[in-house]
Amino acid sequence: MVARAARATDLADLDAGVADCFACPRLVDWREEVARTRRAAFRDQEYWGRPVPGFGDPAARIAILGLAPAAHGGNRTGRVFTGDRSGDVLFAALHRAGLANQPTSVAADDGLTLRDTRIFAAVRCAPPDNKPTPGERDTCAPWLHREVELIRPTLRVVVALGAFAWAAWWPALRAGYGVPPPSPRPPFGHGAHWSGTTGPELLGCYHVSQQNTFTGRLTPEMLDDVFARAKLLAGVD
Repeated sequence: MVARAARATDLADLDAGVADCFACPRLVDWREEVARTRRAAFRDQEYWGRPVPGFGDPAARIAILGLAPAAHGGNRTGRVFTGDRSGDVLFAALHRAGLANQPTSVAADDGLTLRDTRIFAAVRCAPPDNKPTPGERDTCAPWLHREVELIRPTLRVVVALGAFAWAAWWPALRAGYGVPPPSPRPPFGHGAHWSGTTGPELLGCYHVSQQNTFTGRLTPEMLDDVFARAKLLAGVD
């Protein structure tokens, strides 16, 4: 898997490799079990049931780094943050920011496109209870690291959705830019901002999970502020 990621020549090649990964037995078992049993509301749908590649503009200036696909979202539709409540919130915000052509993301063929933005996850398979292990994060890291290398020529800002994504960024910074992580590492927080001499700016944002959006911990206005700041830092009109 490490070798397959490293030799990916472009994003299409990388995405094909991601979708064919079987490196983590626990995650493989879970994603396939969910795809077999299905949620009642989606019982008539064919689930993707595989790792979920990144999605968006290949010349992205803004990258959004999430945790992992949702069991009945990306694991069902085959597109990151598509078909679940978290995606509803995220893509509505991207549309308000002028970074998405529509405010909804329900299926991989629904016509959604992103402008100057690419979305990917630290772990590419849906994990049980939305909690990948540190070992699974590290096993999956070569896909993230190669993706960052491939979009490095244009990438200016990374928005980390949650503390897990924030922590996953530092090894990606080293792998993609040859930059050692700062010591001590800046703590995650909503609105946190780190800027180094090499590499993209890093912004922290609470994850768009229902736990945050339903309780008001993360509001649409807070998301709008983060993406407005990301656009400014990235030089996106």
